[in-house]
Amino acid sequence: MNVKDHFRLMAAYNRRLNEQLYQAAASLPEAELERDVGAFFKSIMGSLNHIVVGDLLWLSRFATHAESYQSLARLETYPKPGSLDERLFDDFNACWAVRKELDEIIQEWLLSEILEVDFDRDLIYKNSKGVASSRNFAELLFHFFNHQTHHRGQISTLLYQQGIDVGVTDFLIDIPDALREQ
Repeated sequence: MNVKDHFRLMAAYNRRLNEQLYQAAASLPEAELERDVGAFFKSIMGSLNHIVVGDLLWLSRFATHAESYQSLARLETYPKPGSLDERLFDDFNACWAVRKELDEIIQEWLLSEILEVDFDRDLIYKNSKGVASSRNFAELLFHFFNHQTHHRGQISTLLYQQGIDVGVTDFLIDIPDALREQ
């Protein structure tokens, strides 16, 4: 498997898990979504918001790649978070709608625009404090997906503590099984 195929698989997994997580969270009343439970971003809603903020920050950085990806140009219409703890959404459904749109953009970008050679290049970007860095693009994309996985794990634990099962979260079920595809 090449790197591009791996990221395509990660994007599909990412989309599936985000949908499962939001569907599970939708069963809670707003007060429970907003309740401070001592998580990094206080509440389930704060954590969901943080993942969207992180995605917007990283996707806007990826949009500055030398290849000028057109599918990421759509991000111009989205809010521009200034920090990782900025609260962009107070409304669960508004956050979910943006989450769905971002997952669509991510999949479109990985399916139609990225070339294998793009992964070998460095991306020069500035963090939210204005500090410049130059890092391997593929490694940054690994970080992008890992960040989401990390916080989704926290949210799934918070939901489980409320008696809500998110369902199967394993990446394994997204990996094609050669014995089952014959």
